[in-house]
This record gives sequence, C-alpha cells and structure tokens, in this order.
Amino acid sequence: MKPYLAALGIGLLVGALYSLLGTRSPAPPAIALLGLLGMLLGEQAVPLVKRMVHGQEVASFWKSNCAERVTGVPPKADKEP
Repeated sequence: MKPYLAALGIGLLVGALYSLLGTRSPAPPAIALLGLLGMLLGEQAVPLVKRMVHGQEVASFWKSNCAERVTGVPPKADKEP
C-alpha cells in the first residue's frame, strides 16, 4: 500500500507543478520525456550521494549500476560454468 500512496503523493506534486508552470497534463511529448529523464537521473543521484557521504568510491558504482539504467543498456548476464 505504501508505494501506491507515495506514487499518488508524487503525482499530486507533479500535477501542481504542471499547473504552476502553465503546462497541460499530460504534458507534450518533449516535456514529458525531459521529465522522465529528470526522474531517472534523480533516482540514480540518491545512491550516488549516499556513497559520497559515506566516503565510498563512486566511479565504479556509476559504471556498474547507474550507467546501465540511464543509458538503457541491459545488464550483462553472468555466464554459467
């Protein structure tokens, strides 16, 4: 139930933001795609910032986890012996 309430709350915030910006909802394709890109980058920013705060290495984490999600490259399957 919690993810549904979070999605509803975030949807309300985005709807209010669209209204403040004077953009129709659903947004025109270019605006919607940029919004999705922002959501995707924001989702990846949280684990990166957490790693930075804890003094952990970031570059390999970006390459192994975030870059695949942002670029759409599917993760490499582990080869079975």
